[in-house]
Amino acid sequence: MAICAVYSTPSLHSPCSISSPTKTHLGFHQRQVIFFTSGRIRRRSGTNSFEVSCSGEAKTVVIGLAADSGCGKSTFMRRLTSVFGGAAEPPKGGNPDSNTLISDTTTVICLDDYHSLDRTGRKEKGVTALDPRANDFDLMYEQVKALKEGVAVEKPIYNHVSGLLDPPELIKPPKILVIEGLHPMYDQRVRDLLDFSIYLDISNEVKFAWKIQRDMAERGHSLESIKASIEARKPDFDAYIDPQKKYADAVIEVLPTQLIPDDNEGKVLRVRLIMKEGVKYFSPVYLFDEGSTISWIPCGRKLTCSYPGIKFFYGPESYFSNEVSVLEMDGQFDRLDELIYVESHLSSLSTKFYGEVTQQMLKHADFPGSNNGTGLFQTIVGLKIRDLYEQLISEKAAAPAEAAKV
Repeated sequence: MAICAVYSTPSLHSPCSISSPTKTHLGFHQRQVIFFTSGRIRRRSGTNSFEVSCSGEAKTVVIGLAADSGCGKSTFMRRLTSVFGGAAEPPKGGNPDSNTLISDTTTVICLDDYHSLDRTGRKEKGVTALDPRANDFDLMYEQVKALKEGVAVEKPIYNHVSGLLDPPELIKPPKILVIEGLHPMYDQRVRDLLDFSIYLDISNEVKFAWKIQRDMAERGHSLESIKASIEARKPDFDAYIDPQKKYADAVIEVLPTQLIPDDNEGKVLRVRLIMKEGVKYFSPVYLFDEGSTISWIPCGRKLTCSYPGIKFFYGPESYFSNEVSVLEMDGQFDRLDELIYVESHLSSLSTKFYGEVTQQMLKHADFPGSNNGTGLFQTIVGLKIRDLYEQLISEKAAAPAEAAKV
């Protein structure tokens, strides 16, 4: 059996980890040196309690999702966690204003929690939340790395209601950790921890329509304040958020339709799934014939389409000097159950059974984007991430056996 050591301030590179109520400056926990065989040790005695685990057992896969505020990250997270089974909910018994969502398999943490300045502090310094100076990337890196290695952390909480930084919450290593927010690919150290990365690229016209709908309906903001916020954030978005898409393994790009001339209202959407070639454990989805360039209008006897119809495109392109495959859908479904016809013409979906994409879409028919390419491509990416996770875990499980043969 392997021998593990626990240090008074656990090293991120140490084979084992420990947590107790006495925190270090990293948000981890202090305790004396202990040696033990591989496994798990628990000790509880009043406030002198700790939990130990070996990083050799850790199998956390880290997914990064980047997008501007109001661009559909929350809906995407609900679709993703649903693919793995079980509803994602806030931590039980914790802060009711927590931004974290936990299911049996996944933990989703919001990177807003790593704001180093509260709302008042940002106003005093004249910076937006998008500005790197308003975020603690050192702590973000240290805690994401720790979770990936099987170490529980006490993550801060940014309260979106009060605009203040609340006391931290304990986050235990999950099977799949999703970090979603403004900057998952901004810091190279954090970027290098990601097993897969997605960028939601929403055009200005569509973003404006979505943000008005969300912030007015859910957060009580006025139209004038929303417009002012968008204008104030745009320079920082262009400088710090948008450039991250060049690092993404998959980009979901949402644009106004081309089926209706001069339509910029965002009611009918053209959505592009841009998939980077050569990513380990990820094979791009294709339509009909892999590597071909295809334009397809499926409307007819098999698919009912009201005006302006539906059009698909698939083909190879270059994206920030990377070779990519692009699957595009313009228009929306009248009947979601007819999606099965489209699904039957798509390959490399990583589904478990025929019709799983359609089943997932019908399951969440009330989610925003369920009748267009946003919901379709979010669901497909979720299935691809499940497949990637299973391949990674299989590889990790096989590694000790291969090592034992040597």
